[in-house]
Amino acid sequence: MPSAAALKSRPKAAPAKAAPQKAKQKVAHARAAEPVLVKGRRDFFKYRDLGVAEASAGALRAQVMSSSQGMSRPTGWHYHECEGQFVYMLDGWVDLEFEDGRTIRVEKGDSLFIPGYLRHNEIRTSEKMEILEVSSPGIMGTTPCDPPAGFKG
Repeated sequence: MPSAAALKSRPKAAPAKAAPQKAKQKVAHARAAEPVLVKGRRDFFKYRDLGVAEASAGALRAQVMSSSQGMSRPTGWHYHECEGQFVYMLDGWVDLEFEDGRTIRVEKGDSLFIPGYLRHNEIRTSEKMEILEVSSPGIMGTTPCDPPAGFKG
């Protein structure tokens, strides 16, 4: 343990400065009791908007996607026009194929980051599932594409 004299001679830390706030950003509070449902990319999902796109002035988007029926067929190969997409599996599971040849099952409690423009295909899901999805920026395009070499359409 340092002596009292040693403690007194230590340089004092500079006071913490608050990070500058973007003027257009604000707090978003999405209540589960009052869900805001929006149209999404897939007909078999229900999309709950969490208000993050508006609150972050378009820097991020966050949604909870839920389904009470499994996928009837794969989504088809596609990529997202964004910097990245983060998913956290709240319930159930989903299998995804990636252009590098990997197939990954994301299960309850798992997370996955998909870089923007990386081709992938959701191929199977559990009957019931719920996913938290966050993307940057807040507007994310989805573009269908041909399967990578060696994959079926």
